Amino acid sequence: MASKKAAAKAAMRPVQPEHPHRPAGTRPAAARRRAPPAPRRAGERITQLQDLATMARRLREEQERREAEEKARREAAARAEAERHLFSHSVGPVTPLRNPNLARLRRSLPPPLPVQHWLDEERVLLESISDDFDVSTLLDTDDQLSFRRPGIGVEVTRRLRAGHWSIQRQLDLHGLRVDEAREALGDFIRHAHKTGLRCVRVVHGKGLGSPGKSPVLKGRVQRWLVQKNEVLAFVQARPMDGGAGALVVLLQPVLHRNI
Repeated sequence: MASKKAAAKAAMRPVQPEHPHRPAGTRPAAARRRAPPAPRRAGERITQLQDLATMARRLREEQERREAEEKARREAAARAEAERHLFSHSVGPVTPLRNPNLARLRRSLPPPLPVQHWLDEERVLLESISDDFDVSTLLDTDDQLSFRRPGIGVEVTRRLRAGHWSIQRQLDLHGLRVDEAREALGDFIRHAHKTGLRCVRVVHGKGLGSPGKSPVLKGRVQRWLVQKNEVLAFVQARPMDGGAGALVVLLQPVLHRNI
């Protein structure tokens, strides 16, 4: 009975803490400290040092490049500034004159030269038509001796003779001497082509009023027209348009250029 009572008293005693100043169940401060990291291996440490060296070298190179660019920029600016003030530095200080003493002269106008007239005359000389040109081999051997430039089909002269193109302008050579008729015909064809005309009529006459009753200008007009580059073809006019005393001429089309 005595042992049972002793055991009951022992069970009723309060449990004393392990340390008088620390709650029960807590660990000491030394035990709560974090454990130091595990040491790195030697290979990992060497790699990090190499990376740091590479980064430092790149930073140093970048800094050197920036310094070189800045130095070059300053030198270029200094050269430009020196060139801008080169004259003033060479001459030195300048004192402007109070009285410039300058005479105001009127500029003389250039003489009015007829340049376009000279060009026209030069073109006329280049495009001069000759009376010695043999046209017989170029005329079609029909009853009316029509003409078509190489590359132009017979259908063109057929349509021209049938009046497919309307006559837009006419030149009458009656009463003109040979030289006058040649000049008038050349000027007429040139201006007609320049203005975009396609079909014109040239009246040379039948020669009824000339000695021998033979046409003087008919053969010459044919010879002159063949030598003009603006002429594509010509035929003898229809009876209603002058018959044997006139020619109907087809001109080259004007090529319009885009400006």
